[in-house]
Amino acid sequence: MASTKVNLNKNVFEKNQYQKVIDTSFTQLVQPVITGSIPPPSISIPEFFNTYQQIFFEIPKFGDTNSHEYLIKTSQEYAGEFNNNEDLIQALIEEVTELRQENLELQQQLVNTTGSL
Repeated sequence: MASTKVNLNKNVFEKNQYQKVIDTSFTQLVQPVITGSIPPPSISIPEFFNTYQQIFFEIPKFGDTNSHEYLIKTSQEYAGEFNNNEDLIQALIEEVTELRQENLELQQQLVNTTGSL
C-alpha cells in the first residue's frame, strides 16, 4: 500500500483582520438592487384612507389576500387583538345553557311535586 502525502495549509487571521479579508455578507440571499430604477410611488396615510373609502365596496369580503378578511387579520396581528368578544360570548352561551338546564330541572321537580298531591 503506497502512502500519499497531503499538504494542509491553514490561514489564521487576527480578530480585527478577518472581516477585512473574508466577505461575511449574505449577498446570495438578497435580491440585487437595480441602480437607476424608479422607486415605487408612496402615498400618505390620509391618501391611503381616502382611496380605501373610495374602493371599500369593491374589496372582496373574504380571501387570503386583497380582502377585508386579510386586512383584519394582518391589522390584528400588528396591533394586537382588541374588542375580541369571542371569549365573553362563549361564556355567556355556556351560562345560558346551564340556566336552561336548571330551569328544566326545576320545572320537572314542580311537576313531580304537584302531580303527587
